[in-house]
Amino acid sequence: MAKSESCIVICIYSALFFTAPLFHCVLGGNDGIGVTYDGRSLIVNGEHKLLFSGSIHYPRSTPDMWPSLIAKAKEGGIDVIQTYVFWNLHEPQQGTYEFSGRRDIVQFVKEIQAQGLYACLRIGPFIEAEWSYGGLPFWLHDVPGIVYRSDNEPFKLHMQNFTTKIVNMMKSEGLYASQGGPIILSQIENEYTLVEAAFGEKGPPYVQWAAKMAVSLQTGVPWSMCKQNDAPDPVINTCNGMRCGETFTGPNSPTKPSIWTENWTSFYQTYGEEPYIRSAEEIAFHVALFIAAKNGTYVNYYMYHGGTNFGRSASAFMITGYYDQGPLDEYGLTREPKWGHLKELHAAVKLCSTPLLTGTKFNFSLGQSLEAIVFKTESDECAAFLVNRGAIDTDVLFQNVTYELPLGSISILPDCKNVAFNTRRVSVQRNTRSMMTVQKFDSSEEWEEFKEPIPNFEDTELRANKLLEHMGTTKDRSDYLWYTFRVQQDSPDSQQTFEVDSRAHALHAFVNGDYAGSAHGTYKEKGFSLVNTITLRNGINNISLLSVMVGLPDSGAFLETRVAGLRRVGIQGVDFSEQPWGYKVGLSGEQSQIFLDTGSSNVQWSRLGNSSQPLTWYKTRFDAPPGDDPIALNLGSMGKGAAWVNGRGIGRYWVSFLTPKGEPSQKWYNVPRSFLKPTDNQLVILEEETGNPVEISLDSVLITKTCGQVSESHYPLVASWMGAKKQKVRSAKNRTRRPKVQLSCPSKKKISNILFASFGTPSGDCQSYAIGMCHSPNSRPIVEHACLGRVKCSIPISSLNFQGDPCPHVTKTLLVDAQCT
Repeated sequence: MAKSESCIVICIYSALFFTAPLFHCVLGGNDGIGVTYDGRSLIVNGEHKLLFSGSIHYPRSTPDMWPSLIAKAKEGGIDVIQTYVFWNLHEPQQGTYEFSGRRDIVQFVKEIQAQGLYACLRIGPFIEAEWSYGGLPFWLHDVPGIVYRSDNEPFKLHMQNFTTKIVNMMKSEGLYASQGGPIILSQIENEYTLVEAAFGEKGPPYVQWAAKMAVSLQTGVPWSMCKQNDAPDPVINTCNGMRCGETFTGPNSPTKPSIWTENWTSFYQTYGEEPYIRSAEEIAFHVALFIAAKNGTYVNYYMYHGGTNFGRSASAFMITGYYDQGPLDEYGLTREPKWGHLKELHAAVKLCSTPLLTGTKFNFSLGQSLEAIVFKTESDECAAFLVNRGAIDTDVLFQNVTYELPLGSISILPDCKNVAFNTRRVSVQRNTRSMMTVQKFDSSEEWEEFKEPIPNFEDTELRANKLLEHMGTTKDRSDYLWYTFRVQQDSPDSQQTFEVDSRAHALHAFVNGDYAGSAHGTYKEKGFSLVNTITLRNGINNISLLSVMVGLPDSGAFLETRVAGLRRVGIQGVDFSEQPWGYKVGLSGEQSQIFLDTGSSNVQWSRLGNSSQPLTWYKTRFDAPPGDDPIALNLGSMGKGAAWVNGRGIGRYWVSFLTPKGEPSQKWYNVPRSFLKPTDNQLVILEEETGNPVEISLDSVLITKTCGQVSESHYPLVASWMGAKKQKVRSAKNRTRRPKVQLSCPSKKKISNILFASFGTPSGDCQSYAIGMCHSPNSRPIVEHACLGRVKCSIPISSLNFQGDPCPHVTKTLLVDAQCT
């Protein structure tokens, strides 16, 4: 990019700086104990805090994964672990509570505490979260007179009961910061502004009630409401989204701090849609902007680790992998450069802690789309954020020093002189995730099958003279609801036009037990139709329609009135919607629990046949692969259904629902190691379509390559700034340090091969590269000497290190691609 010709000089006079008064909000506990806040930040045990937080949801991983996930977040510069609390997980039936295994929120919070981090609980208890029914237990649907999330006494009663249950549980374990525990912040409700207007006069009183109810629980730590600009005092209103440095209107009181509850590291993905890739550079830019422009002192990444929507926990159309593009992927592996670049950002911002938390802010224009945001204390500690919102690289003069600002970037100067970090210049490694097959299920003799019986009208006990609503009938016990009816044909066999309109997610039709077609909707379309030609025989014909939900809805007002299922059924133009119908909730295989060892014997399995048909269960057994790498089922040969390992739901799959690029939305499905026994594990697959199980494989999930691409114009890693005192900057030493390519392999792996190395002007990037016009012949041997056989290595970017300058007066880059084995 061409650089602009103009440079602007900004002089800052210390006389302009002064410290503004701040106001405290005391929330309970003794002075200096627990958590309070003021207009600057949260105050933990009397100390102002600049905090980076990461969302990790305990039920979307497994307890054996929690220590590693939390440790990697801590290493990445995270101070706080944030999680929702999942009401329908903990109270699946009214008054019956479950807190074991992946539901053990107390163990999760204690693990956070054991690793020296803080915790934030978003109790909700409505959470949305792409979680089925937004986290609300479905039994609420049948509470007389209930209206969710409004000034409605039945809903408020149950909401208060659950919120109190969670708060008292945390108190009994001493987990609030006011008790010496890690919990420093809680949230009540969730993004209510998006639906408040729909409730009319019942909306605002509900907000007031929710805030008052939460505060009355006396946790001794603050409560927040995200996206609620009128959050009642002392509840803090916070921002959600990708660009809160631009969109946040600020706290609704000068006594409240600026908090970003959800900084989306990518975005949720639904079946049929491409993944949303958000770059490390963009995330870092908006974090730095929020801190500088909005006085932000608390930023949470949603998600830091997304994990897996096990079983039936995903909401409508959501894929089983959740926020796989976060800094820690679905399997808990670091995604580089996102994890490392944000780690560098956190370290650079923490170098500015004193000016950010105690100094006064001043803004100075550096030209069009250019700005300096400066924080300075009375003792002359200074930090600056140089912002380029423009579309070209630009040189600016700041305090008589020239700085290069890449397009769409922010440079952080912890001493107002030297750049520690630029949001666009990625100096950390990139890695590549690969799948390696460790076990094939390619022998048909190892598989057994059970064909799901197709029920007729006579097989049903639930009857109605109308089409029943799907969710209210199944009550979240199953994704499946059979609609059956009979048609009398008093003429020879004939073909008829068959039409079904549905507001569920998918539909499979059977006529006299034979498959007669399928159809499905999409995340964005609220309904779909199946139109097909069927053959009716002389006499009674049995029509069996399987309505399928792929998760319950998770958002919007009046969730309790949402409808799904069949809305109209017609044959040859005749409407059959209002006539005798028979219903059956769920599948026979589900009711027999054939995915469990104890239930598997309840049905008659047979050897795998030569032809497949819709609605078939498949079963095989396998031994756990050696090692401790994450593993996943490759279900690329299947269509749509669900999978279980040793009775534990791996999740729904829908491989046949292709993205616009013609690829499955998700092909690999996480199998946590803790789900496995050393030998004789049972795998059960429910296939709704006509997949081929003998092409399923079990694959190891590996980081196989690491790549670094750093130029002489990059800055040294932020660790080079850290002296004996963490907050002090050793400017002289920093100016003499050089950027480096630093490579590392995952645990128990070493750099085994240098695939490419060029110091000079290599073309391309870590995805595709070639030697450029300028190249040092010493590139490969020097890199190999530094890296081969090591878990990690570091190569300084300097001509001296490469024993000569291959092209003087040209900015040189080192690009290294290495293999980990």
